[in-house]
Amino acid sequence: MARPLNRRQVDTLPSSTYFKPRGVPKSSLTVQVLTLDELEALRLADMEGLYHSAAAQNMGVSRQTFGRIIDNAHRKVAQALVQGQALEIKGGEVKMTARKFTCYNCRHKWEVSYGTGKPQDVLPAKAPMSIGRRKIVAPAEKAAEASMVNAPEAGV
Repeated sequence: MARPLNRRQVDTLPSSTYFKPRGVPKSSLTVQVLTLDELEALRLADMEGLYHSAAAQNMGVSRQTFGRIIDNAHRKVAQALVQGQALEIKGGEVKMTARKFTCYNCRHKWEVSYGTGKPQDVLPAKAPMSIGRRKIVAPAEKAAEASMVNAPEAGV
């Protein structure tokens, strides 16, 4: 008897879950199903550019398991594109990771369980909330970026 699958950690859900060739009726298409963990593997390896070992750690699986997941995902996406099939994203044994928030005014950071909506009433009442999920760039990094942009080019 096969061992049950471990639930893989997924950071985000897709905004669109169905893709199909333009001009072809949905009823006449073969559908390739891409699971949420396969989509997460594509995001981590191809979009974020993480090495397989780091991406596997993010998903809570071994590097070999991550390799199998990403290989399946690449095969399904390639097959859908080359053969003109629809691609549907659904299913898989996954668990959502906690969402990380930062107040841009006071730099307070916290995590909230997925599916609970935007966090409210977590900061001291003295400061207005300015909440976001994007990466905060430290002032030193901003200064370094600005100096690189404004630096004169060599040989000019």
